[in-house]
Amino acid sequence: MKALVYQGPGNRALVDRPKPVLIASTDAIVRITKTTICGTDLHIMKGDVPTVAPGRILGHEGVGIIDQVGAGVASFAIGDRVLVSCISSCGRCGNCKTRHAFALRERRRVDPRNLIDGTQAEFVRIPFADNSLHPIPEGADEEALVMLSDILPTGFECGVLNGQVQPGDTVAIVGAGPIGLATLLTAQFYSPADIIMIDVDDNRLALARTLGATQTINNREGTATAQVMALTGHRGVDVAIEAIGLASTFDVCQAIVGAGGHIANIGVHGTPVQLNLDKLWSHNITLTTRLVDTISTPMLMKTVVAGRLKPAQLITHRFLLEELMQAYDTFGDAMRERALKVLITSDPE
Repeated sequence: MKALVYQGPGNRALVDRPKPVLIASTDAIVRITKTTICGTDLHIMKGDVPTVAPGRILGHEGVGIIDQVGAGVASFAIGDRVLVSCISSCGRCGNCKTRHAFALRERRRVDPRNLIDGTQAEFVRIPFADNSLHPIPEGADEEALVMLSDILPTGFECGVLNGQVQPGDTVAIVGAGPIGLATLLTAQFYSPADIIMIDVDDNRLALARTLGATQTINNREGTATAQVMALTGHRGVDVAIEAIGLASTFDVCQAIVGAGGHIANIGVHGTPVQLNLDKLWSHNITLTTRLVDTISTPMLMKTVVAGRLKPAQLITHRFLLEELMQAYDTFGDAMRERALKVLITSDPE
């Protein structure tokens, strides 16, 4: 089968790899029909996630069709169309039961940041399939559902829920990439009064306006903090959400959060950041980090199927599986290419 393989920092290749096989009775093999590239994949390519070894198949998002099931799989059968979750949960260990996704020896991710091959391939093995796949409703827009593998639950759980967004809040999202825009879409479930989107890409900021941002700020000149403070009467924001994974964007969040506010970190940080406790210690600030649990995926799927949430708006480019190398080039140069989510299909019907 064709697969996109990480070959060390800065190196990737589309190669022929053996089709995966069932290892445990709870496994399923899924033929991937649609997948995409995540910002985390770019972090991996930069060497920011050293747990990913050369030779790993990348990708942790997608939809597909069940090709094989182990004897222990009870909820799915060959031929079922399914959404692949970026989290693969055994459902039995203490960390699964308490929804903590970080104990990777007990809870394994279908995610190249760790030790399992991913979805940027013709086939993928899914451990603990009963807990790690979601049935696709008849007639659902499968392109839109690809966004539910990771970015929608990540933006919602790690940004909106961790940030405790409330009606009437002023929310700032630093980073208008796919994760930031997914956070923007789901923050509106809670009717904040203002959502300020901060980025350096005017095209993404313009889209953020159409998706519900009440204010947009281009931080190309480093003036975001001053602009946010002016907009908020120098009070700062109730919730500052970091959606890129850079020290500079984390610094903006620290500078704009108001007293009693929340900083919710979503971004993958490849290097340390400075925590300005000398300024924050007396301001009753809550700082949260989180790896998505995908517990919200069923709810989000209902809102997508009902047409209330429309994540397909984030898809800007489409490629075939054999064009994955070009897709990475496009996504990696997002500002020039005006790219958000790039959809890769091996089912061009």
